[in-house]
Amino acid sequence: MIAAARQFELIGAPFDGASTLGFPGSRYAPDRIRHALGWITQRVEGGEVFSLETGELHPAPELIDGGDAEVVAHDLMTTLDRTADRVAATMREGRVPILLGGDDCFLYAGTRGLHDATEGSVAVIHFDAHLDVMDANVQQGTHSQSSGMRRSLELPRASTAHSIQVGLRHFNFPSSRRYLEDSGLARITAEEFARIGTDAAVDRILRRIAGADHVHFSFDIDAIDPAHAPGAGALEPGGLTSRQAIDAVAALAPHCDSFAVTEVNPMTDHQDMTATLAAYLCYYFAVFGQRRTAPTAD
Repeated sequence: MIAAARQFELIGAPFDGASTLGFPGSRYAPDRIRHALGWITQRVEGGEVFSLETGELHPAPELIDGGDAEVVAHDLMTTLDRTADRVAATMREGRVPILLGGDDCFLYAGTRGLHDATEGSVAVIHFDAHLDVMDANVQQGTHSQSSGMRRSLELPRASTAHSIQVGLRHFNFPSSRRYLEDSGLARITAEEFARIGTDAAVDRILRRIAGADHVHFSFDIDAIDPAHAPGAGALEPGGLTSRQAIDAVAALAPHCDSFAVTEVNPMTDHQDMTATLAAYLCYYFAVFGQRRTAPTAD
């Protein structure tokens, strides 16, 4: 029996109160991503969409706009709690959440929502220029855009052994290096991704997440080079191309239970280039992730 196609629900998270060291403005991203998605989805005819890359007609994904989570502009922890609860509610209703940030504190909220709605182990695929494993500091506290991966992997059933970070580059804190050594968290830097290619990188990611019961895929848009994504919370040259990102998302989508895109910043974007790319990442995730496939180690 062929499993029914999955339904997807967009959940906006219009909040950038945790981007204390980055550019503010990602609170406006959900609306701009939705606008770009409208341009993409108007090409659906008769429940199908034509992929120029595959040459095939694909069933158009059932993409529901569930509105925004109830964020609280002055209260980070309440915002994270409510957003995680909203993601969990979508999961319990049998739909796949696609979370539209907002800053990258929502890496944690997305992971926690999946964790709270399911049983078994949870892996995290984290595309980002940065590690986001800061424990705490004076300027950012404990749950900022710099701590999302660490807080996610502290959840009781989160599996560091099955999680991986992709697109990392440049410099970071020595304490972060110690965390990586102690935790065994896997990574593929942007340089390595470019050197081995998308197919090999995807294969390594799939081997890493194999054995996890559930997978949250969080994509910080600054994983992509600023030449392709100028409207980001931070600009780090030398990142992935838009082509690499689209292909990776399409390949990984069938193996994931939830998706998030964060740090799109309309205040610094150029003619919606970055919001449009984020919209395509979401749509590729939905088109190619309509049926869940458990990753295997082979």
